[in-house]
Amino acid sequence: MHWSPREAFFKHLAQTSPAPLGLEIVKAKGHYLYDQQGKAYLDLISGISVSSLGHQNARIVQRIKDQADRFLHTMVYGETIQAPQSQLGARLASLLPESLSVSYFTNSGSEAADGAMKLAKRCTGRSRFVAQVDAYHGSGQGPLSLMSHDYYNQKYRPLLPDVQFIHQNDRLAVSQLPPEGVAGVFLELVQAERGAKVADSAYVQDLVDYCHRTGSFLIVDEIQTGLGRCGTLFCFEQYGFVPDVLLLGKALGGGLPLGAFVSSAERMRALSDKPILGHLTTFGGNALVCAAADESLQIIQAEWPQWKIQERSNLFKSLLVHSRIQAVYGLGYLLAVELESHEVCMQAIRFLMEQEGVFSDWFLYEPRCLRLAPPLTMTEEEIHAACASILRAVDFATQS
Repeated sequence: MHWSPREAFFKHLAQTSPAPLGLEIVKAKGHYLYDQQGKAYLDLISGISVSSLGHQNARIVQRIKDQADRFLHTMVYGETIQAPQSQLGARLASLLPESLSVSYFTNSGSEAADGAMKLAKRCTGRSRFVAQVDAYHGSGQGPLSLMSHDYYNQKYRPLLPDVQFIHQNDRLAVSQLPPEGVAGVFLELVQAERGAKVADSAYVQDLVDYCHRTGSFLIVDEIQTGLGRCGTLFCFEQYGFVPDVLLLGKALGGGLPLGAFVSSAERMRALSDKPILGHLTTFGGNALVCAAADESLQIIQAEWPQWKIQERSNLFKSLLVHSRIQAVYGLGYLLAVELESHEVCMQAIRFLMEQEGVFSDWFLYEPRCLRLAPPLTMTEEEIHAACASILRAVDFATQS
């Protein structure tokens, strides 16, 4: 029996929204997606910040093929040593401060956040967490407990207790955090799903000081902002501090599913004993994915300065000027174009897809905002073309 991809999608895949865009992709190459008719779509969201080097990067594809010829899955965490995993851990350590030298690889950013929660509890002996209002750290039960938005978590309670929420850039709220009992503070330096809102330096420094004073772990979620997207290899470098735990994901796998939580050797040893096997994964950090990630990191490390992320981010902002665009938020290549309403934003997204051959999306907590998270390798010519398409889409959406 044969089903078309479209028929099987709606009949046999669990849907995550009542009305998906339904764009059927049969190929992706460079900065473009292609449908079954061969129409090209300029990809402005990179699979939600995943395909930072574009699609089907030749070096990454070859590295995947080479590893597939050797072995796929053996036993990830346990007694075996696998070169792709070890090399990736060493390469990450070479890019990070000494206190972030040991990685635990997972299947996703959500799993990385969950692992970081366990690490903070294990090392501090505490159970309470602090998170930001309208943060997003994943959809598992642990990360979901760090989500303040009732609309998204009310149907899945009870969640983990003892999570306190503070608003981004609310320094008064930081000053009123409890003086003891907090295992970890979760921080997004750019609140992606809130519409790419950027943290103030003074607020971040207050959180750094609080964690130093209380012994709480400062857990920085760079699942979207890391690996060059915000103009430096890691966004925390722009704020002049080093987190206790770093979360990575999305772009880390070079297009394949991979996350990581990274900390010091001393802290990470806590997961290996009392109890032994204190944190486990069957597939996290498997050889195929780690090979792709290692190749991707090599490319990013060598080439990202020439992509001029901050300069071209400013180009986006300078071109996206329209009487119906309320604002453009964000840092580097994680930007949000604020429109009048979710309805206007959705009309603009459909117009871009159907009429302009441009693929974009919206944000979880700011559905009136158009998401821009293009490949880091996007050219100036493509940026000009994309912005012209967006302006035409805004004209259409606000006049219809």
